[in-house]
Parts: sequence; C-alpha cells; structure tokens
Amino acid sequence: MKWSKKAAHEKYKALRIEFPWYAEVSQRVTRNAVDDLYNAFTHFFRRVKKGEKPGFPKFKKRGLHDSFALREKPKFDVDNRTLRIEKLKTRIKMREALRFTGTLCQVTISKRAGKYFAALLVDTQDYDPKHQAQESVGVDFGIKDLAICSNGQTFAANQKLKHSLKRLARKQRALSRKVKGSKRRAKAKQAVAKLHYRIHNQRLAVLHEVSDYLTAHFKVITIEDLNVRGMTKNHKLARAVNDAGFGMLRQFIECKAELRDSQVVIADRFFPSSKTCSACGYKKDAVVLGVDSWNCPECKAHHDRDLNASVNLDRYGRDTLQLDPNPYTRVA
Repeated sequence: MKWSKKAAHEKYKALRIEFPWYAEVSQRVTRNAVDDLYNAFTHFFRRVKKGEKPGFPKFKKRGLHDSFALREKPKFDVDNRTLRIEKLKTRIKMREALRFTGTLCQVTISKRAGKYFAALLVDTQDYDPKHQAQESVGVDFGIKDLAICSNGQTFAANQKLKHSLKRLARKQRALSRKVKGSKRRAKAKQAVAKLHYRIHNQRLAVLHEVSDYLTAHFKVITIEDLNVRGMTKNHKLARAVNDAGFGMLRQFIECKAELRDSQVVIADRFFPSSKTCSACGYKKDAVVLGVDSWNCPECKAHHDRDLNASVNLDRYGRDTLQLDPNPYTRVA
C-alpha cells in the first residue's frame, strides 16, 4: 500500500477509537509525528531527484532519542517556572524560567539519560549582541590546546572523554554482566547513558566558552577548514580529534558570528599556516606534525608552531577582506 499523509491521519483516527488510551495524550503529538515523517519523505525524494545524497528517514527506536513536539500555541503555555501540556492534569515544574520574552511557538519534550527536557521556541526581539572591541583574530585549532588565538589567548585541550575513560569502561563492564531484559541491566544502562551525557555537557561548555569569546571580542575571525573526517582516519588521533569537537566548534562560531554581525573567514584547507614564517613569509616544509617550535632559517625568528599558525591565519583573513595591514591584535 502506498503511504500518504492523509491515509496515516485516517489510520490514527481509527486507532483512537479502537484504543481509548490514545485519548490520554494530545492528538497533536501523533499528528505532528506523521507530519515529520511526511516532511522526511518529501525531502528524501527531492534529494533523489537532484542526485544528492538521499538520507533515507531513520526508524525511531523506542528508548533512543525519545521526544514529541507540540506546535500549536493553545496546546501549551509557560507561567513563570511551570509548563502546561494539553491533557496533563498538573503543570510541570521547570528548573529555570524562560530566558527570553516573546511569543511561544513550539515546545519539544525529550528524554535523555533519565532526565526530561523542554526545548521552547520563542519569537523574540530580546537578543542584544555584544559589541566587539577588537578588529580581527586568527585561530588555530589543535589537540594539545583546543584553540590558540593570534593575540596570545589560549584555550586548554578539550579531552573530556579521555578523562572519563576508566569510569566509562567500569560501567560498561558492569552493563555487560547483567541479564538482558532485567531491571538491573536497565539501571546499569542508564548509568552509562548518564556518564555519556555528562561528558557531552562538559564538551559543550568548553566549545560555547571559546565561540562566545571569539564572537564577542572580534569583528573578523579567521579559522582553518579542517578535514575532520580525514583526521579521524589516523587511528592514533581519531579519539582525540572526535573528543575535541572541531566540527561543532566551527558551527558554534559561525552561528554566533551571524547573531553578532561578525565575519568568519575560512582559510583554504591547503594554506600552510604552520609552515610559513609570520615575520618574513619563508615557508619551511620540514615543519610537520609533532614539531612544536621551529626557527626560521631566513630571519632567524623563533616560532611556536600553533601561535605562528594563528598569526598567519589572522593575516590571511585580513588580506581576504582587504583590511588595514596593521591590525589591532597582532603578535610579532
């Protein structure tokens, strides 16, 4: 039988009559799920026609990424620190009040690691971007230090998974010994999920700190176009690269830069930022992975590999945008 949005809604109406417990929740929960599936198939066939990667809709397994959404304003509302959901007899207490004022458009309730979250979409005019005090900065990403800025600011390595590997291994061993389907296995599985969620939050905190600092202080930010997928093919570095979250950091910087009216310049992937002397422009091919510092044979300048790369990235961004060659922030 050919699937259609209309047929799915008709089937749902029949199920609500056959199973009265469907009426215990808002009908919009299931109707929105049908709408999401329709949109997923629509975009799938659109990508197929264009010859793009299809991205077939994924089956939603129970217990993984459980969530539902209400997109109609009368179905929910927020009063101070309480949330009302249609069909619930009591209001839900929230950990914090809304951070923005405006019109509520949608709420998505999700469950992760045994905790429930409400993501609220608000149409607001509250956002007040911070004004940048400095003109430009170059940022070199790395594993030893997560981000090295051309003004000398450094953010320490973001290896949150590495610091929790022993605890994670211990909890996973305990999980493997439990009988499938038992309550103890469910409890052990949740313990593993909670630790993964803690690591996830720790990583996000660092990435938000770095992206907030850069977009709040600089009008122009130049970063590298890292080949993260290629870097993970090196089995000695794969875990550290994934743990650092380079791809997510770039997304955060670009998103916050748009909000704060900053410009993000992406340096060419093959730009030799680490091998080029920031003082005279000499390129030294002997500077490879593992070399932390080097001396320029032309001008005799001593360079820290990462700081030198960030200065070259700053110059790349300024040249790309044709800015004043004498920036406000530059390390000689």
